[in-house]
Amino acid sequence: MLISLHIENIAVIKTADIDFTAGFTVLTGETGAGKSIIIDSIALILGAKQSKELIRSGEETAMVSALFGDMNIRALNELSALGLAPDEDGMILLSRTISTSGKSTARMNGRAIPMSLLKDVAKHLIAIHGQHDNMTLLDPEKHINYLDSFASLGTLPEEYSECYNRYRELERKIAEMTSNEREKARRLEFLKFQIDEIAAAKLKPGEEEALEKKRAKLQNSENINRLSHSIYASLYQNEKGTSALDRLRRSVKALDTLSAVIPEAGELSGRLEQAGYEIEDIALTAEAFADDSDGDPTAGLDRIESRLDEISKLERKYGDTIPDILAFLEKSKKELESIELSEERLNECVAEKKKLLPVLEKKAAEMTRLRTDAAAGLEERIISELAYLDMKGVTFSVEILPVQGGFTPRGADRVEFLISTNKGEPLKPLAKIASGGELSRIMLAIKSVLAEKDFPDTMIFDEVDTGVSGKTSQKIGIKLRALAMSIPDDRMAQVICITHSAQIAALADNHYLISKKETDGRVRTSVTPLDKEGRVDEIARIMGGINITDRLRETAREMIDEKI
Repeated sequence: MLISLHIENIAVIKTADIDFTAGFTVLTGETGAGKSIIIDSIALILGAKQSKELIRSGEETAMVSALFGDMNIRALNELSALGLAPDEDGMILLSRTISTSGKSTARMNGRAIPMSLLKDVAKHLIAIHGQHDNMTLLDPEKHINYLDSFASLGTLPEEYSECYNRYRELERKIAEMTSNEREKARRLEFLKFQIDEIAAAKLKPGEEEALEKKRAKLQNSENINRLSHSIYASLYQNEKGTSALDRLRRSVKALDTLSAVIPEAGELSGRLEQAGYEIEDIALTAEAFADDSDGDPTAGLDRIESRLDEISKLERKYGDTIPDILAFLEKSKKELESIELSEERLNECVAEKKKLLPVLEKKAAEMTRLRTDAAAGLEERIISELAYLDMKGVTFSVEILPVQGGFTPRGADRVEFLISTNKGEPLKPLAKIASGGELSRIMLAIKSVLAEKDFPDTMIFDEVDTGVSGKTSQKIGIKLRALAMSIPDDRMAQVICITHSAQIAALADNHYLISKKETDGRVRTSVTPLDKEGRVDEIARIMGGINITDRLRETAREMIDEKI
């Protein structure tokens, strides 16, 4: 139930605080006083699209907050399903701040929440029914919603939706896998060619670098041989016996002889002998450079150039380096495997779709049966409600036809409301028959019928009396008052109505006057709760306009006292 509403800087409202109670409440006031601003403010709490024009001139931000309490068990269960709960006092405070920059912030009990969550929470607490709501009656696509609310389908729509979504997903996958068989075959052939070409090369990581080093060596083989032999001859062995190692050995012998006289010379002899081993190793290693270059360097160079050219061609096609080419090879193998397995997956999807179809058909058929069973009851109830609202002789029909194409997200049915407002006239769609006043009454009739099945604690009706007057207005008021008492758990709920009808206003439990006046050069709207005398004056004004006579006041008083 809506406990209170706080508004700041919305249109001509600087600040306004409205405390609500259970039962039937009306808001009245002269045209242009700002009654629609109250609706716009509550719509913001419901997650309506913001407009900078809503913000009071000269202000940067505007804010609306709504406090809810004493919620019914259905609303509490819905909140629990969202992972939410009221505070320790059983209250939920929803707020929305908008700014001229376009920024919008939503909060629940002081905690920032996404706009989508604000909508999900608010829709279980409050509902607005206005002229836009009436226009949805003209859209046959919306009629199935009303029938389903009345039919009490339980969890069947959710079960069907899960099955339907999977069925459509399988259809999409099958379409993708079969959309272009020629392209798939071409891709398969191309992948095989690429894989074979790379695999035939037998590339190894590091191979290119090793070949480049070997090529450089072969390109300089003559110089390498000359220098290697020269180093070997100078250090290790030559015909003249003048190599460094020959001289070193003679020096070792001399030091050995000298050590007989100078013992320290023996240490030098050992060190020099060790140096000889190092020189010998260097000489032999240098000679090996020349040995590795033996054979025909031209033939070896040709083989290396051919291999490097092969690698270069592959790099131009598949990657900058051998590791890149090998990575491309693995990726291509996986894609090839995926395409080859797609036929298997296609068969699996086709089999699952075939298995799912009878399940989908069964659930759709069950919803059709429940809708068909409920349609007659809905027709009877709405005709009864419309007769009470002075639309006697009306024929109202719920037409259920199979949809073209088999299935929709809502089942296999197309639902449309048909009406004949005069006896003997054929049934026709609402859009071709109903006037504005009739639409308001039809919507009220539907809401009255659905109240016991789908009813938030707070329902707001915006000018539901459009196009009607007199006795019909009175009956609408009686029906609205009854709505506040018709929720399933016998708790009194809230029905809040913006009205221009004296008959409806007189039937209210609570009455607020919306008025505006100029203060300091600015127009401001205020909301005032009316006591009995205030109600008498306001209802008399509605009936008589400018000239409010004692007789009008007396009539207004009688209407309030007797609630006629």
